[in-house]
Amino acid sequence: MTQFATASIESLAIGRSFVLPDLEHFLKENYRFIRLHDAMQLELDSGEAFLFDYGVVVFWGVTENTKQSLLTKIQTFVLDSKTVPDFEQYAFDSHTDTIKMHADKISFANQDSMERLAVSHALAQSVKLAEFERLAQEVIQAHAHIPVSLAKTGKVAMSRKAIAKSRGVLFGARGDILLNYSLLDTPEFFWDYPELEPLYTIVSRYLDVVARINVLNKKLESIHELLDMLANEQNHKHSSTLEWIIIILIALEIVLFLH
Repeated sequence: MTQFATASIESLAIGRSFVLPDLEHFLKENYRFIRLHDAMQLELDSGEAFLFDYGVVVFWGVTENTKQSLLTKIQTFVLDSKTVPDFEQYAFDSHTDTIKMHADKISFANQDSMERLAVSHALAQSVKLAEFERLAQEVIQAHAHIPVSLAKTGKVAMSRKAIAKSRGVLFGARGDILLNYSLLDTPEFFWDYPELEPLYTIVSRYLDVVARINVLNKKLESIHELLDMLANEQNHKHSSTLEWIIIILIALEIVLFLH
């Protein structure tokens, strides 16, 4: 049975994803390691860790030294690693046979690593969702002046180059989220272990994952609308430029004809 040094759960989104299978090879060489669909379970000196392919690590009952040691060792296998990871923390206890979650504390029998993995799936999705929420919000705030400018002046006070650059940023942010959107679906792990899905569902509901996904969808719609605004403005600027070129050419032709 896994021995826990603390009663804390820490969920960290440390990067875009892990470099596989390089990470798996390293873990097999250095830890007691099990692969279960898109997750990897490790037994540590104190506690346990679950690594998810999409760049999230969930620690159960580990000391700070143990946590930092693992994070340092796997750093080279992280794609687009973050200097400051998105982070969520919870408490747990195993003094009840009925799972419940209240005030960021999870209570359940907690005798089986498979049960902890089921819970960890919800925790990992929540912290990854927090990353998407932050990215969408930052992009929207950075471009909030666009609809304001359109409302006040009827145009966007940006050069064609600046508009193209902003479209690239917006498109990139939206693409990053949509490409990883399937991570927020019910994990395939529960196809093989349907008896564990109620644990996942209870924690997912407590963390408002579905409601937060709906809000994220609205933010993605806002980004899409900003892209449309910029595309229309860019087309308008291009059309205006062509019109002026045509006018100048006609004027030159008239001048040449008169001479």
